[in-house]
This record gives sequence, C-alpha cells and structure tokens, in this order.
Amino acid sequence: MEDELWLTAREAADLTGVSIVTVYSWVRRGHLKVEGLDHRGQKLFRHLSVAQAEKVTRSKAKRVLAPVA
Repeated sequence: MEDELWLTAREAADLTGVSIVTVYSWVRRGHLKVEGLDHRGQKLFRHLSVAQAEKVTRSKAKRVLAPVA
C-alpha cells in the first residue's frame, strides 16, 4: 500500500511516548514486526502496527498495575 505511513524506531518511540529501547522490546517480544528498511538501513514499522503494539502492551500494563480492592 503506497499511502501507508512508515516510521523509524525513533519516530515510533516519539509517537507513542516511549523509549527506543521499548520499541525494540516490542519487536523482541513479538508485538511489533520490522516491515522494511529505509535508504539508510534503519528499520521501518507500519504506523498501524506501532499503534497495535502500544495498545496491547499498555492494556497488559493496566491489568498488572490495577489497584487491589
């Protein structure tokens, strides 16, 4: 799809408010897939995939950090 938005790890981190280390952690844990490389060899991610990875990991964190009644 030509009109998809592609992000580098830095752009994905800035967009989601996390560190680059967290973005690569998503990749390591299978929440995010590297979809290609840019002209400088930097890994590229689909915008939608980044949003989905953020949603999954944040929802898991909310379940873990929920206060006990």
